[in-house]
Amino acid sequence: MKALIFAAGLGERMRPLTDHTAKPLLQAGGKPLIVWHLEKLAARGIRDVVINTSWLAGQFPQVLGDGSRWGLRLHYSYEGPTPLETGGGMQHALPILGDGPFIAVNGDIWTDYDFAHLPSTPIGEAHLVLVDNPPHNPQGDFHLSASSLLASDGSPRLTFSGIGVYRPELLQRRPIADTGLEDGPARFKLAPLLRSAMNAQRVSGEHHRGRWTDVGTPQRLQLLDRQLGDNTSV
Repeated sequence: MKALIFAAGLGERMRPLTDHTAKPLLQAGGKPLIVWHLEKLAARGIRDVVINTSWLAGQFPQVLGDGSRWGLRLHYSYEGPTPLETGGGMQHALPILGDGPFIAVNGDIWTDYDFAHLPSTPIGEAHLVLVDNPPHNPQGDFHLSASSLLASDGSPRLTFSGIGVYRPELLQRRPIADTGLEDGPARFKLAPLLRSAMNAQRVSGEHHRGRWTDVGTPQRLQLLDRQLGDNTSV
């Protein structure tokens, strides 16, 4: 099983911190955000990790190297100066990820979730980890049923953590009308594909009740850094 870390975003909400540092390389608790993921993926038994890049792409191999220090093989999927969004980035990385299920995680989150809990083979086309709704997303994203299936409608709703397991077949749900970059790969979001799969009852989920942070602002990064510094056992 392989993994993909989304790291191609421009980090616009994190400026000025991201003027000179790619967002997943910003530090919390003494190490870059992305390194927390690499350590968890290695502990899960993953050996090949794809990192999609765009903004300040050259910083990633400079900081992370080939991944051997974590027992990993890192592969960099450069998308050009314009990020391809989550769906386009995932599709662009498929030649490296292969044709089997893979883990994907947002590079700009932090969590104590144990990646060992992720299924190696999702029941349907995807399995998503949900968390309690944070203050910046009070309405949540998806409804988790008693049978562990996700729906785009329904109540109560939880927030997508940015952690999931996907089958490549999910990307076949992309409408033909979606357009890509001129003479380049397609740029599209993953969420509409997930909602389409949910309507077909092809997405399962779980509720993580532990710690999770969407590091979307400098203030949240500062708070996370302080919390991790106060808790050396994490």
